[in-house]
Amino acid sequence: MHRPSHASTARLEASGVGVRFQFDRHERALTPGLARLRRRKTESWGLRDVSFTIGSGEGVALIGASGSGKTTLLRLFAGVLSADAGRLQVTGKVGSLLSTEAGLMWLLTGRENAEMLGILAGLSAAQSRGALEAMKRRTGLEEAFERPVLSYSEGMRARLGFAVADEIRPDILLLDEVHEALDHQYRHIVAERAEAIRSRGGIVVAAGHDHPLLESVCDRAIWMAGGHVVQDGAFAEVRRDYLSQVT
Repeated sequence: MHRPSHASTARLEASGVGVRFQFDRHERALTPGLARLRRRKTESWGLRDVSFTIGSGEGVALIGASGSGKTTLLRLFAGVLSADAGRLQVTGKVGSLLSTEAGLMWLLTGRENAEMLGILAGLSAAQSRGALEAMKRRTGLEEAFERPVLSYSEGMRARLGFAVADEIRPDILLLDEVHEALDHQYRHIVAERAEAIRSRGGIVVAAGHDHPLLESVCDRAIWMAGGHVVQDGAFAEVRRDYLSQVT
């Protein structure tokens, strides 16, 4: 068990949580408002009866096939989605990197995007502007920081997004596959930051398919399938059981 250096209240708790998606007759996703107006619709549960607790100092990997519910669960923790069933409790400031394209304005520079994303993450306009040089150093993008994001590779966009997420000093860091786009050097930086968050009593939750990378920041794993939790336990044990079912 990873022991935090000091007490923290960081905590994620799901109790019987479900997330429902509704579609019109053309299989287009409906917003809650539109769903109330449309008579002909179908629904699918992205998560169903999901329960677990993640406490201070833990690093948890979400593993499973594509479409198993990993991303939906992270979006729920990030506040992008709301639970349609059960109870969800998120205690602590959340920093998330759920997509290399999330919130980016392609024609704006890295600097301009960083300032905007900082404000969206909860910083004041003055705080975000004041943090730009620190974010630039953290990205390692150097002169590319001043260029339009349109010219960035996926790995460069991931660097930019992580630098902003890290700037708010989150108690809970959420990573969804985008860290797999990073080069070896920056993966090491992400692993170091994840360790620092856990050491001060925070939480790291990461989803993906690169198990060695996940194991570098997590010692516990939750295996998801069909929107349900199949297994929850030590990373090595859950990975072994998962791979025995899919290979």
